[in-house]
Amino acid sequence: MPNTPAPIDWEALRQAARAAQSHAYVPYSKFRVGAAALVDDGRIISGCNIENASYGLTLCAECALLGQLHMGGGGRLVAVVCVGNDTHVTPCGRCRQLLWEHGGPNMLLEVEGTPRPLSEMLPVAFPERSVFENPAG
Repeated sequence: MPNTPAPIDWEALRQAARAAQSHAYVPYSKFRVGAAALVDDGRIISGCNIENASYGLTLCAECALLGQLHMGGGGRLVAVVCVGNDTHVTPCGRCRQLLWEHGGPNMLLEVEGTPRPLSEMLPVAFPERSVFENPAG
């Protein structure tokens, strides 16, 4: 069973998000995004955005963060911070759904400096288990 982490060090998460944004690949928009999260085992993970000439296939920082979560052994997200060009940014709806599936409704998301439960940011999310799963599979 995962450990319940100590109080959240929001400044450490902000610093990790700012460090992550410095690795962003943004030749088109020049908008560097970094995301950092506290995992339920105490790890801090991060990710950055990676643009693509087709724009629609751009990889969001939150997606890169989730790749790191799974590559590092999994776990549940406790708290997430996102920054873009050194200012607070809020994840888009697609990324909120991804965060929901890996952190749930009580995961905290910093919004303009204030932690808010993800359930406030995505009040009618798909359930954690997709309704589209094949019950026989």
